[in-house]
Amino acid sequence: MRASQITVVVYALAASPIELFGQGGEGGGGLYDINTGLSFWTLVVFGILVFILGKYAWGPILAAVDAREKGIQAALDEAAEQNQEAETLLEKYKENLADARRQANELLAEGKAAGDSIRMEIEEKARGEAQSIIERARAEIERERDAAIAEIKRESVDLALSAATRLIKENLDQEKDRALVERYLAEMGGAGGER
Repeated sequence: MRASQITVVVYALAASPIELFGQGGEGGGGLYDINTGLSFWTLVVFGILVFILGKYAWGPILAAVDAREKGIQAALDEAAEQNQEAETLLEKYKENLADARRQANELLAEGKAAGDSIRMEIEEKARGEAQSIIERARAEIERERDAAIAEIKRESVDLALSAATRLIKENLDQEKDRALVERYLAEMGGAGGER
């Protein structure tokens, strides 16, 4: 209803602007002359345009601008949140990487220590086996030497008996002869050992 009243007033004013202000149809003025009727109607049309835009256009335009502003702000907030999450994940990744490096270094150190321990154990075992082999070889050499000495003594006794039998040409009791020669050789061996 109010809009229809405004429309009627606008038509009435538009119908006779020249008569309303008392200006005749004499033709224009100079460049700097003020035409009050034109100025009035320009202000009226401007006011109506502002009113219509305010009632119908500015609301949706401002709502769209406000929605756009809120969307941009939401996007900025989301970007900041994602940036914060990315920084948190980066810090966690760096911590995990440092932990993995520390664990790898610990494993390397443990492996090196285990290798050194096994190497020392193998070396000790090898030394023990070598010592055992040396001891067995010495014992074997000692036995062989004793056996060789006993064999030499036996052969010496046999040779001495044989030589004595030939020299004497007499067959003596072999057991007594053997005992006599062994005692002689023992005395010889004892005298040789004292030298």
